[in-house]
Amino acid sequence: MPRFSANLGFLWTELSLPEAIAAAKAAGFDAVECHWPYDVPAELVRKALGDNDIQMLGINTRRGDVTAGDNGLCALPGRVTEARSAIDEAIDYATAIDCRAVHVMAGFSSGAAAEDTFIDNLQYACLRAEKHGITILIEPLNRFDAPDYFLSTTDHALRIIEAVAKPNIQLMFDLYHVQLMEGDLENKIVNLLPHIGHIQFASVPDRGPPQKGEIDFAALFELIDNLGYKRPLGAEYKPNGPTEHTLEWLRTYS
Repeated sequence: MPRFSANLGFLWTELSLPEAIAAAKAAGFDAVECHWPYDVPAELVRKALGDNDIQMLGINTRRGDVTAGDNGLCALPGRVTEARSAIDEAIDYATAIDCRAVHVMAGFSSGAAAEDTFIDNLQYACLRAEKHGITILIEPLNRFDAPDYFLSTTDHALRIIEAVAKPNIQLMFDLYHVQLMEGDLENKIVNLLPHIGHIQFASVPDRGPPQKGEIDFAALFELIDNLGYKRPLGAEYKPNGPTEHTLEWLRTYS
């Protein structure tokens, strides 16, 4: 039977992060994850996780200057100092709340220099994270929602992982992004499972709850479970109303 994590970057966004952690636990989620928790002191998040007996699975590195259009820093030549500061911050925060994964965001870039920069920064991240038992994740984002993002396909992500050549780097496999870019989700999950560190999901094409659209969630969740992947799957969808009103799927699949 699959287990599920609530992505608090999209769910219960009207609540403070500690309150959202409590809401996710009360709703029946097995874990939580979020995007950028840095405005909330780590000790408050750690307390909320402990009070609710729930784990934070992962956080992201900062995007950079969002007002200037940044969506990650780590594949941007010329901004290595900023990128590594964001990596350090994420690993320190993750360590403080006993979170075991950090998604290192690449940003908008392309070309050989960007690839070399990303690989170098990921090697730095892996070495820093290894001391704390933290996995570094990279995630392909689809070209419709994130045009010009450096990483958009699983094939490219696998090449980066192989080039980084560290034991604690894995793929963030988001069913929503991969379906939009590549399809063939069942075969991709089977073939890529040894490299997958976290799985996320939302419906396609509307990025809503997993109740309609192109993806057969019942079949995929069963496949993932049968393959022996037992970590919680990340619900990273945009609720079309109060989060509590979108959770029928949780009762169906849990």
